[in-house]
Amino acid sequence: MSTPLAPARPARISLAVRDSHTMLRRNLLHAWRYPSATLNLLLTPIMMLLLFVYIFGDVMSAGIGGADRSDYIAYIVPGILLMTVGSTVIGAAVYVSMDMSEGLIARFRTMAVYRGSVIVGHVVGSVLQCMASVVLVGAVGVAIGFRSTDATVVEWLAAFGLVALFALALTWIAVGMGMASPNAEAASNMAMPLILLPLISSAFIPADTMPGWFQPIAEYQPFTPAIETLRGLLLGTEIGNNGWIAIAWCVGLTALGYRWSMAQFNRDPK
Repeated sequence: MSTPLAPARPARISLAVRDSHTMLRRNLLHAWRYPSATLNLLLTPIMMLLLFVYIFGDVMSAGIGGADRSDYIAYIVPGILLMTVGSTVIGAAVYVSMDMSEGLIARFRTMAVYRGSVIVGHVVGSVLQCMASVVLVGAVGVAIGFRSTDATVVEWLAAFGLVALFALALTWIAVGMGMASPNAEAASNMAMPLILLPLISSAFIPADTMPGWFQPIAEYQPFTPAIETLRGLLLGTEIGNNGWIAIAWCVGLTALGYRWSMAQFNRDPK
């Protein structure tokens, strides 16, 4: 009796793409049918943007050496855009935790599908939601006066790529948090640092204006170099080494989140 041959490598890749596309479609349909979760996560960066511009804008502009509120709008919007990424990926942690607690992922482990497709679907779906959220928040920024007239097409594409890479890195971390959490509430709480870290970065004020003991906390974290790089691309400010540091953070967090997530996905159920 002959032994069935394993699918050829191109066939395995085709099956992986097909199954991942199915899971992506499932996640996007879920987000479309229940948009309240994503909208709730969007409220935080939008409210922070409006609060700091219209309540503290004149004072904060003077603090960064600006002439008026428009200078502070230019300063704060890049930080708010990356804060939007941090808040949106919390949804990925919650949805993955729900799939874990409801037994969906356990069932996929026993089915003849690409094992990682459910995770890939969550990751790609979350990145797409992040980019849509960034566009929406960016539109709010433009509506209140943000302008980037000096940025070239290449710089805009680089800024878009940086945001997408940052979203991918944080999404993998969020997926790992979701898989490590016993329920959706715990996943949401575990992922809260992804919203809090921008508050202690250079998103709202320059890091060198903070107290001396606090500056290392603001400088040596992933949001600050990414924000400074985005400002440089959109506003023409000095980037320095921040671009390479931001990319290094993104690659490192992506690798860490991927290994963490897949290790939990592939472990034997208890």
